[in-house]
Amino acid sequence: MTGTPAPFTADDYQARMERAARAAADAGLAGVLVAPGPDLVWLTGYAPPAATERLTLLVLVAGQDPVLVVPTLEAPDAEKAAGAPALTLRDWTDGKDPYATTAPLLDAAGSFGVSDNAWALHLLGLQKALPGTSYVSLTEGLPMLRAVKDAAELERLAAAGEAADATYEEILKVSFAGRRESEVAGDLADLLRRFGHSQVDFTVVGSGPNGANPHHEAGERVIENGDTVVLDFGGLKHGYGSDTSRTVHVGEPSAEERRVHDVVREAQEAAFRAVRPGIACQDVDRVARAHITEAGYGDRFIHRTGHGIGVTTHEPPYMIEGEEQPLVPGMCFSVEPGIYLPGRFGVRIEDIVTVTEDGGRRLNNTSREMAVVH
Repeated sequence: MTGTPAPFTADDYQARMERAARAAADAGLAGVLVAPGPDLVWLTGYAPPAATERLTLLVLVAGQDPVLVVPTLEAPDAEKAAGAPALTLRDWTDGKDPYATTAPLLDAAGSFGVSDNAWALHLLGLQKALPGTSYVSLTEGLPMLRAVKDAAELERLAAAGEAADATYEEILKVSFAGRRESEVAGDLADLLRRFGHSQVDFTVVGSGPNGANPHHEAGERVIENGDTVVLDFGGLKHGYGSDTSRTVHVGEPSAEERRVHDVVREAQEAAFRAVRPGIACQDVDRVARAHITEAGYGDRFIHRTGHGIGVTTHEPPYMIEGEEQPLVPGMCFSVEPGIYLPGRFGVRIEDIVTVTEDGGRRLNNTSREMAVVH
């Protein structure tokens, strides 16, 4: 396992905030408004102790110093954030109107990008205080804001991928037959934490017919000899995401099960090899989908080929038809085609991939062959 990376500095956060304000201006927006959540952590290093009804809002406007509006009782925590030296804190006390504190910071006729998870309560409060303003979600207005990772972020994503790989290698050693899906899912969660994850986001264990549901919640089904089992797991390590899928088989697979697995593996390899700067996100999806369609399973590939990953395990860009965003070095996303045969079994193979100057690099490197477990 790689060591703990150096923490992000106030300069790192200042550069991100400046970049976000410039991107907003370039997109014709008056600024960016960021509520507690992943965007706020990425931009400032600040995670409020808990999401409450009290307004906390980062205001970023090109050419102006960043301002973080916070409740007075939480200001001491905000002051300790790594990005705080690059911010001006403006606090408000209980009983006062937080929107009256925020309104002077905003163009009264401006259109603002707002983090996706902002509370409706707060957005409606701003609209009431400034009826001439309008708002667009960051996913719609600035979808690529966090998409291109710098070297320090790539280091964290690689470490998360390495930990997920170590988890997979260890899960192959446990017993599957005769155990409930939920027990194997618990093993996966324990292993992710053992290998340094601070947060486990999902541990999909889809055995037999349950594997035909891509987002099956591990349940009480007892895994049987002869089952195909889809494993999909990930979370956060050093604040950045992991997400990998492999499909294993309890005992020797049938010829059909091997064939379906081979089709998915070949599609995943073809899509990975298509990754390079300048091609559209949809082209990655098209390559995987074409291979699976040619093999006769096109209608059984029922989800997009991939999603971005960073401080959250799902974020833009998305590898899906209609997404014309060109790939750029530093983007990170999953490549995860699958085939799902209802009532029978499913197969999915997934790696996180980052775009390099001349192609792509996998951040997951375990075997993509079908592993036989006991």
